[in-house]
Amino acid sequence: MHTRRTFLKMIGLATARQVLGQTTATTSTKFVDTSQLRIAYEENGAAQGVPIILLHGFPDDVHAWDQVTPPLAKAGYRTLVPYLRGYGPTRFRDPASPRMAEQAAIGQDVIDFADALGLRRFAVAGFDWGGRAACIAAALHEERVRAAVLIGGYSIQDVFTLPQPAAPSSERAIWYQYYFNTERGRAGLRQNRRAICRFLWETWSPTWHFSDETFNRTAPSFDNPDFVDVVIHSYRHRMNNAPGEPRFLEMERQLARRPKINVPVITLYGADDGIARPAAESPVERTQLPSLIARRVIPGAGHFVPREKPDVVSMAILEALTASK
Repeated sequence: MHTRRTFLKMIGLATARQVLGQTTATTSTKFVDTSQLRIAYEENGAAQGVPIILLHGFPDDVHAWDQVTPPLAKAGYRTLVPYLRGYGPTRFRDPASPRMAEQAAIGQDVIDFADALGLRRFAVAGFDWGGRAACIAAALHEERVRAAVLIGGYSIQDVFTLPQPAAPSSERAIWYQYYFNTERGRAGLRQNRRAICRFLWETWSPTWHFSDETFNRTAPSFDNPDFVDVVIHSYRHRMNNAPGEPRFLEMERQLARRPKINVPVITLYGADDGIARPAAESPVERTQLPSLIARRVIPGAGHFVPREKPDVVSMAILEALTASK
């Protein structure tokens, strides 16, 4: 495990590379079909390299990983960055299928994506929705997942038990979840999706000063015709205000037991995350993640760590893969 001094040097290196202007990934969008979705994804690196699936969150898209993938490709790995259901060019294959996005569905999408590409074993990294999907894939399919970098830590939910009320400041931070549980929230997201998403970027990562160009590159992903329905279902299902898909009921019961993730894991937390500042290290995390390599709180980063500190994320992924050999 790195010492604090070594880690701070890593942070300094990351900052220096960003100042010098690290080259972004050069990719083209590809598509693969699962039973439910036609998933759009970006691929980089050697076709025979060990695959790494990188998963974005809400509200974001594959461009969150643009600065993370080049060092991984340079090291000989193959990166695969899918647009989640409801984002960008990804589409439901059946026009009549329900536009749902409970945690089990997002997690299963990862396995279905890997199956469609013929990936027997792979690494995962993710944040927000993507972090939860990575957790689920690693917890329920440890024979498939070689290593994981979980930005935001262990985030599998018990959707059958509502969490206890939190401190007022914490409740205020998740205002959007309550908003999306109302019809006014659905209408507001449909009408103001870009304004809402930009506001969340600004408030969740208050020390990240992104450009209009950066936001506008991702904003078209929120124009997906299923975006609103998918987002609304996700936030309503977790509050017991929307039914889940019957096919995922048993899987949700498994997840409600908060299964351990036994694969090698590194957890990253943005020190300035506007949703929730990182909690102090807890023995519970070690119980949930028995093969935890390192737990790191990243200074100068908020919620969108792959965008804010891409080198730190790349190095964590490389370290987790090395530890898994």
